[in-house]
Amino acid sequence: NIEYMFGIVGIPITEIAVAAQAVGIKYVGMRNEQACSLCSLFFLSSFFGLFSSRPGVCLVVSGPGFLHALGGMANATMNCWPLIVIGGSSDRNQETMGAFQEFPQVEAGRLYNKMSVRPSSLEVIPAVIEKAVRTSIYGRPGSCYIDIPGDFVNLQVNKSSVKYVECCLPPPISKAECSAVSEAASIIAHSKQPLLIIGKGAAYSRAENNIRKLVDLCGLPFLPTPMAKGVVPDNHPNCVAAARSMALQHADVIILLGARLNWILHFGLPPRFRQDVKVIQIDICAEELGNNVRPAAILLGDINTVTKQLLEEFSKRSLKYPSNSEWWKRLREKITNNEKRSKGLALQKTLPMNYYTVFHHIRELIPKDCILVSEGANTMDIGRTMLPNYYPRVRLDAGTFGTMGVGLGFAIAAAMVAKDRTPGKRVVCIEGDSAFGFSGMEVETICRYNLPILIIVVNNNGIYTGLNADTWKEMLKFGDPATCVPPVSLLPNSHYEEIMSAFGGKGYFVKTPEELQNALKASVTDKETPSLINVMIDPQSERKQQEFPWLTRSNL
Repeated sequence: NIEYMFGIVGIPITEIAVAAQAVGIKYVGMRNEQACSLCSLFFLSSFFGLFSSRPGVCLVVSGPGFLHALGGMANATMNCWPLIVIGGSSDRNQETMGAFQEFPQVEAGRLYNKMSVRPSSLEVIPAVIEKAVRTSIYGRPGSCYIDIPGDFVNLQVNKSSVKYVECCLPPPISKAECSAVSEAASIIAHSKQPLLIIGKGAAYSRAENNIRKLVDLCGLPFLPTPMAKGVVPDNHPNCVAAARSMALQHADVIILLGARLNWILHFGLPPRFRQDVKVIQIDICAEELGNNVRPAAILLGDINTVTKQLLEEFSKRSLKYPSNSEWWKRLREKITNNEKRSKGLALQKTLPMNYYTVFHHIRELIPKDCILVSEGANTMDIGRTMLPNYYPRVRLDAGTFGTMGVGLGFAIAAAMVAKDRTPGKRVVCIEGDSAFGFSGMEVETICRYNLPILIIVVNNNGIYTGLNADTWKEMLKFGDPATCVPPVSLLPNSHYEEIMSAFGGKGYFVKTPEELQNALKASVTDKETPSLINVMIDPQSERKQQEFPWLTRSNL
């Protein structure tokens, strides 16, 4: 049931791509293996309901091609998304002889994959594929690598000897122990300052309906992690994302729904959390339970199913957390103050623009149901707080692994599926200028397949911060830029929009809110042509002082 394959052809796998097309798989040729494997990650997460827990598939050449794809494999495994990477390798009879692009790919792949294997013969390839797919989607999802020696590609075999197998069944759905559900419900019922944290595991489990019911039934404040935004709409009155730091620091009971206590949630430790906080951990992976903080209750099982169990438990013992409680009053006061500060920054009239002004206009003009891809440092961080999500599985960013370069690959995959399944649905990719540089040549891929993606590059001439053109010129007077220019600086006023224009799309270079509004309106209206808006902002523009810091420079 795989419909798409992403890759870059070359020795020895060109014929595999041709064969894939011959059996009806759409092959999408990329410009870099990292973008190719990251592009495939879109499918593995089954975003916006078009696929049902099937892995993405990436095809790469041997040696350097395989090494470039390792970033995508690691990203998939770290983010718990299913991915199948098929890599060509040198002929078996040339091993240890210094063959073309010879490399121990199976061994290297084991570090980054749930399974890394070379079929022993052509006859067993179907069984190996079935196991790879099953391994990638069962339990905690992740990446699997299949190595295909060059001499396999055009080798012939008697068809009757091939060991065909049926496709694997969907992943089994597991429930939590009834006693654990009862214990968790009791802890929640006795909490004074509860907080529900929704992770991307909940999005992958398609638990949005049951989680929405739980939030409404119990009146719980909730906080989504970055790629869980939209599982419950960001404009729901119980969303406390704008008071994130305070909610985490003062909650006495935290319910983790498919979220991990890793760096994104400050490991669940003081001073970001209370020393005596009680954690109720709900996860599909037993090994994750108890990481960094000993839970007060553990519920091992599918997020959607366990949430339904909690709903059934609360139907027996009514719980409605009072909306006029002191906890809710404090949270709402903090939300109001933070939103007021952000609005003040967004409405500033000074030029160059700041991040908040740019995102204010983007929020006003992009479609509410668009698929939103975001990457960068400040660009991704501020965009997360400024751009609301109303639907599940329509937001993608650098994820748990903090991977830069994912943006255009994710956007291409999203647009390919939208083109086939939901024509008219827009894909908006918002990038920092540094992040855009990781995979900017994929603009050619976008134009080649005529994908009407809107790319917005928020350009501050650097990584975190940059220099304006005058300061840059002054710096060069001191000597070689390699010795005197700050390492975070990029070339001022780079015209990234001309890359899009060079390949036949539409490019816009904007410096003012009015120019930004006009470019956004033109790009959103044109549903046939790819476009790139290069938005110049103040090189020293940064986030307001951290009220809800998902990322810090030390994390990146």
